[in-house]
Amino acid sequence: MASSNEPNIISIRIFGFLQKYMDEQGRPYAFEKEIDPKGKAACDIARELRIPTKEVEGVFINGSVENIDDPVFPGDRVAFLPYGTPGPYRVFLGMARENVERARREKKMSNSKTQG
Repeated sequence: MASSNEPNIISIRIFGFLQKYMDEQGRPYAFEKEIDPKGKAACDIARELRIPTKEVEGVFINGSVENIDDPVFPGDRVAFLPYGTPGPYRVFLGMARENVERARREKKMSNSKTQG
């Protein structure tokens, strides 16, 4: 996290097929973005960048695979990866594990909406 004297900036990288969304907006694949000092979910950042979250398989935050719903804070490094990463790498990097967790969270949210 950034100290109080530093701007509320995150570093973003976009990989693979997701780069087409940056091309459509005339944006680079690597850039910095201001963020709320309280943080923001990675999925909300993807939406702000007009990247459909259903096309994001992996989110790296500070070099570790995290869930797309996990928070990002000022000073963090974020990378979005598309589906299509070869199977062994998905397992090795932890993307397969996070996809199971993501599906569990989405199912739980869906169930709570239908019951409420």
